[in-house]
Amino acid sequence: MFWFRSAACPTLYCRVFQLSRMPLQTVFSIAGRGISQGENGNHALRWDLSPDEIKAHTDNLIHRTKTAYDHIGSLDVETVSVQNTLLTLADAKFNYAASRHVLDFPQFVSPCKEVRSASTEAEKKLAKFDVEISMREDVFHRVIALQKKLQGHLTPEENRFLHRIVTLGKRNGLHLAKEIQEEIKRASKLISELSIEFNRNLNEDTTALVFSERELGGLAESYLNGLERTEDGRYQVTLEYPHYYPLMKRCHIPETRRRMETAFHSRCKEENTAILEQLMELRAKVASLLGFSSHADYVLELNMARNANHVSDFLDKLYTRLKPIGEKERKYLLALKKRECLMKGLAFDGQVNAWDLPYYMNQVEQVKFAVNKDKLIEYFPLHTVTRGLLGIYQELLGLTFTQVPAPNAWHESVDLYAVRDAATGDDIGRFYLDLHPREGKYGHAACFGLQPGCVGPDGERRLAVAAMVANFTKPRKGWPSLLQHHEVETYFHEFGHVMHELCSKTVFSEFSGTQVETDFVEVPSQMLENWVWEEPSLRRMSGHYKDGSPIPDALLSKLIASRVANTGMMNLRQVVLGKVDQTLHTTACADTAQVFATHSESILGIPATPGTNMTASFSHLAGGYDGQYYGYLWSEVYSMDIFFSHFKKEGIMNPKVGRAYRKAILEPGGSVDGMDMLTCFLGREPCEDAFFQCKGLVHPAGKKS
Repeated sequence: MFWFRSAACPTLYCRVFQLSRMPLQTVFSIAGRGISQGENGNHALRWDLSPDEIKAHTDNLIHRTKTAYDHIGSLDVETVSVQNTLLTLADAKFNYAASRHVLDFPQFVSPCKEVRSASTEAEKKLAKFDVEISMREDVFHRVIALQKKLQGHLTPEENRFLHRIVTLGKRNGLHLAKEIQEEIKRASKLISELSIEFNRNLNEDTTALVFSERELGGLAESYLNGLERTEDGRYQVTLEYPHYYPLMKRCHIPETRRRMETAFHSRCKEENTAILEQLMELRAKVASLLGFSSHADYVLELNMARNANHVSDFLDKLYTRLKPIGEKERKYLLALKKRECLMKGLAFDGQVNAWDLPYYMNQVEQVKFAVNKDKLIEYFPLHTVTRGLLGIYQELLGLTFTQVPAPNAWHESVDLYAVRDAATGDDIGRFYLDLHPREGKYGHAACFGLQPGCVGPDGERRLAVAAMVANFTKPRKGWPSLLQHHEVETYFHEFGHVMHELCSKTVFSEFSGTQVETDFVEVPSQMLENWVWEEPSLRRMSGHYKDGSPIPDALLSKLIASRVANTGMMNLRQVVLGKVDQTLHTTACADTAQVFATHSESILGIPATPGTNMTASFSHLAGGYDGQYYGYLWSEVYSMDIFFSHFKKEGIMNPKVGRAYRKAILEPGGSVDGMDMLTCFLGREPCEDAFFQCKGLVHPAGKKS
């Protein structure tokens, strides 16, 4: 997932976060408080700011940016030009983006609670300021005047930049009456504040349950060795991913799984349910003021899907296609449960419960595909996976990664890498890897864009900087960090976002990296997940943690064959979440827990656990994916077309295909429409055949399964 600056897990997937040349030294005399000047006009990000410094630098950044906007807004409309308007605005946007992330990113990763709190407050203040500058009517009218004056005399990216500013201005109501603008502004500020609170509540959640060894029956020794012990010798299990998901898949004590699933989907239930209901109401209100029938229609206007009806049709079509296989799989899960209940003398309730689903889906892999997860995990030590992953990305995309010693990051466990073009030696960017859980850290997996890669105010290209944040098991008590295969897949996915951030080559920061349509943003990262299902690449990223020996051929073959295991249920789960998101954002109010329960029961055939509310911890709803969660499935249609039509046919490590992919899909960033990038790379309009093929629903010859 990429984290979007506006305002996962195998079940929810994951996410992405984000956020000229007229001399502005008087306005931005900034190499800037919070960033230090480096070589070639680039900046080394600082992560040692104190809470007081974060506050001071936030105020300073707001003042500097406001000064730049005031300068544009004071121009005589007749005198606007590329130099005093377009480039001044572009430079202001670049400097703002390049300076803010040392202020608002620490809330997700800092080990110091005071710094996290100061960073959260900084984001709240910056989010309110974002609303203020997005509704500068004086700047809006000068951009419109410039657009008219320069019609036909701009480069494509300059034209796209001005068009975007005008479009966003209209979407903020700057063409409407003043009183309506003020109403939109008040609501937008509150939406930003509530979204921040929603995710802070989840990040600061420290819920843990205590179990005896008997209650954790079925879990491997490596798992138990990674748990804290209480004074009476019992085990403390948190709701962090490395604790939660292995337990839900492997523990054969139903009551333990029930307690864990109930706690997991009750996180922040009271406070976040209230916040979500407020967000729904406010979003619907703003959409109505702007003339849209719903918030979903409002956010989708700029996406590939365009409107809620198209999304509904897309999800309904997938549901129809997936329903038969999903029903067949659910009956098989129920049969597995009945058999186990009979064997163990347990009461059989005749249904697959939410706490049963991951457990019996895991059994499908073992029974139908004979994948020994306990054995498999031993071949994916984190250091081996990392070495293989970095090697594959370098070879495929024509890059060179060099680890930076003593990176002075926000935590001692964080690594920093410099990235260069392998052919030219040109410096491209930097990326951080923050891979282990700790208290107060963001609890999912995500890529955070920290500095845009674009042309700076002095005409020199700035280096992009990004961070991958994950929560893989820590090394402990003689055990290295060992990854489940789905965690390897998550690693490849998130690092795909990192490469998108670093490889883009745009003029304007507005289009840098992953700033594409939301339903296109997952295409590059999802496409690269395919490498964890191919034998040659799996060989490169695996080796037994004791002696480096390769995965046995039989085990590897079974793993690759298991890709289609539970494909109906897993993808129907994504349809459920897409439907929940659309339902919540095509109305102004709803019982959020009931919305999820209804869709889960009707589409998946799995009742929600009484007393829980999954939507209260559905962080996508407050992290930039509101009304847009369908994008994971939508993007996958295109990502599979890219993989099967080129990489699968011409070689998954074919450097020629990799370079073409980098040039056509990664380098444009958001400076080109997603559909245009796809047709450029594919040489035709995209199609859905490969998507259904990878789900096991269509054989390569085209015959339906």
